[in-house]
Amino acid sequence: MPQTITEKILAAHAGRETVAPGELINVRIDMALANDITAPIAIDLFEKSRVESVFDPEKIALVPDHFVPNKDIRSAVQVQAMRTFARKYHIKHFFELGEMGIEHVLLPEKGLVLPGDVVIGADSHTCTYGALGSFATGVGSTDIAAAMITGEAWFKVPESIKFIYHGRLGKWVSGKDLILYTIGDIGVDGATYRAMEFTGDVIKGLAMADRMTMANMAIEAGAKSGIIAPDEVTLDYIKPRAKRSFESYTSDPDAAYADVRTYDVSNIEPQVAFPFLPENTRGISTVGTVPIDQAVIGSCTNGRIEDLRVAARVLNGRAIDKNVRLIIVPATPAVYRQAMAEGLLEIFLAAKGIVSPPTCGPCLGGFMGVLGPGERAVSTTNRNFVGRMGHTTSEVYLANPAVAAASAILGRIGSPEEL
Repeated sequence: MPQTITEKILAAHAGRETVAPGELINVRIDMALANDITAPIAIDLFEKSRVESVFDPEKIALVPDHFVPNKDIRSAVQVQAMRTFARKYHIKHFFELGEMGIEHVLLPEKGLVLPGDVVIGADSHTCTYGALGSFATGVGSTDIAAAMITGEAWFKVPESIKFIYHGRLGKWVSGKDLILYTIGDIGVDGATYRAMEFTGDVIKGLAMADRMTMANMAIEAGAKSGIIAPDEVTLDYIKPRAKRSFESYTSDPDAAYADVRTYDVSNIEPQVAFPFLPENTRGISTVGTVPIDQAVIGSCTNGRIEDLRVAARVLNGRAIDKNVRLIIVPATPAVYRQAMAEGLLEIFLAAKGIVSPPTCGPCLGGFMGVLGPGERAVSTTNRNFVGRMGHTTSEVYLANPAVAAASAILGRIGSPEEL
């Protein structure tokens, strides 16, 4: 029976030869992840179960990244609960402050997620890891508690949609633009409970950072997961980091899909998602005049070194508009150090921006960049719902790092080509 890559991974982890969309299955997991918002709930449920140990202390990752360094007493209590739990149950992968990064950038960087894995995380953007050829999806804190006890999770096998990208990418067009364009095409519910499988010559030519950005935002189309079959680019990224064996899977040529979409990327320009949905996309040439108060470059979507290099290329030798606040958030300590070594931080500071320690903070309106009433931000983050980054009357416009950097200089949403 022909199988997609998603079906093959789930079958292998369920001890089956094959699985079919719609089936309910139990699978063993390779990694369970939680952060400082979701982990305390899972920890409380785990402790109430009165079990004496977690299923495997090396297959659990706890990453406080949303409100750290702790912004108030409540966030301090949440991280304290994680720290206490990690010490009590000898959790190997507990990352805090100097070792802490934004979870979905940190785990691949550390080699903790590999091709062929099943990964669950109490965070919706866990689907990022599909860029490595794994089945990765967000779940609730209750599911994480159960997984920490049993090492298993249950799923309904999702149907898959194949997205094929061909042509030549234009200047300043990145993986962020491809996924925004795709969401604009199918809508925020266009892939509900389906696996988005990204393929084609353009995908093969993308760096891992762009692939992770695309898989990261699969959830913004309602998808259960996003996935890209491993190739040489994947293996070049994985091999120096992997500390255990892994198995790569690919879809059979005659595997069944719920839908197949084909895009000629030659016709795609940098995209901007207007409030209040990621599907509300427009090409940069049709944006019009949209003044901004803030620009944010970072997050689990676009806080990698490749993203910071693009932003620095635009900002180098220029200063931001006097009415704009520019916040740069390197996603991990390793990204921060690399940016410092390459002189990128000096470029950001010279442009009158500020550089934050790794945090999810501004993306969810937590801290380090909360918007006031009526303020507008252009951001490389992944969501622009009502009140996402602050006040309910504020507005968030999603874009790639080049557009965000150019907009900070122009004082309005605009293209690097204008500079």
